[in-house]
Amino acid sequence: MPTSVLILGAGFGGLELSTRLSEELAGAVEVTLIDQNDSFVFGFSKLDVLFGRRSLDDVRHFYRDIAKPGVEFRQETVTSIDPDTRRVVTTGGTYDPDILVVALGAGYAPEATPGLLEDGWEFYSEEGAARAAGAVSQFTSGTAVIGVLGPFFKCPPAPFEAAFLLHDFLAARGVRDATAIHVVTPLPKPIPISDEVSRAIVSQLTERGIEFWPSSKFTRLDPATHTAHLEDGRELAYDLFLGVPVHRAPQVVLDSGLAENGWIPVDVRTFATPFPDVFAVGDVTSAPVPRAGVIAEGEADTLADVLIARIRGGGDVPPYAGAAVCYIEMGGEMVGGVDVNFLSGPSPTAVLRPASPEVAEEKRAWADDRRRRWFS
Repeated sequence: MPTSVLILGAGFGGLELSTRLSEELAGAVEVTLIDQNDSFVFGFSKLDVLFGRRSLDDVRHFYRDIAKPGVEFRQETVTSIDPDTRRVVTTGGTYDPDILVVALGAGYAPEATPGLLEDGWEFYSEEGAARAAGAVSQFTSGTAVIGVLGPFFKCPPAPFEAAFLLHDFLAARGVRDATAIHVVTPLPKPIPISDEVSRAIVSQLTERGIEFWPSSKFTRLDPATHTAHLEDGRELAYDLFLGVPVHRAPQVVLDSGLAENGWIPVDVRTFATPFPDVFAVGDVTSAPVPRAGVIAEGEADTLADVLIARIRGGGDVPPYAGAAVCYIEMGGEMVGGVDVNFLSGPSPTAVLRPASPEVAEEKRAWADDRRRRWFS
């Protein structure tokens, strides 16, 4: 009998894991991949939508195009998870798999910051980026604030990419001199594990006249005065507020008993949870790595190795190294690369590759490869 594997969530982690299992265990596994959405969007594509370079429809990759042996996609919403029995209930039915993998990602809680829904724009969800695009297109003077509203968030470079692209967007329209741009974050520096990479990003911000406020936490926005209030008592008036919203695990995960302190604990060597035959990868876990698509993909690759060895009767597999490449859009069609490694050495490392057309092409090839592998 084939081993039944149920994967909840079809983001980077779920797509990579289902692809690997299909490629290497066809006939030995039956994979069901569940997501509440009908399509996948690369995180970096939301910036294309935000600045009007592409429409939301243009950046969607539809799950109906998945055609892999042993993999069935179902568009359903997960309503309950019982990790003791591995029973999952969705809007489409009940599942009792041999192996359960939770890859539901991190959700957004814009309501956690008073005033954001009334007077700001979150741009981290696809729909949020599409809504915010209208406000960005109408912004021609005054102060724009890109504010990080929680202590951790997906893709640490993204707020800075947004600032660089906003600078270019305004300059191309001839209104940059009539505007000010602030990037505000509770983190002490752009990339906490690397002074070198952080200095390079801050230097690029300074070169473009973009204000950077590190170690600064917003508590609320005042829609009546268009003023953002900070924990230390400072205030910052704005004409456009683009927010990176507070991140939270999906409520169905919090209700399941899987989470501790808000996220699912895992053994980073195997991504096993404390519950037998229940695994978790990606942003929904409390693994000591950033929340990012490339990280979730790497975790899924390690879990694939674990499951392949188990089903084939093999031995132990190498633990997850925490290594990945993060790309940073610097504007002007230039992209930089940061080679990170979080778990292989005594401390995390990050090495910057300067922005260039060559790295931009590398990023395009990276995305094309995943489109081909996951959706063909």
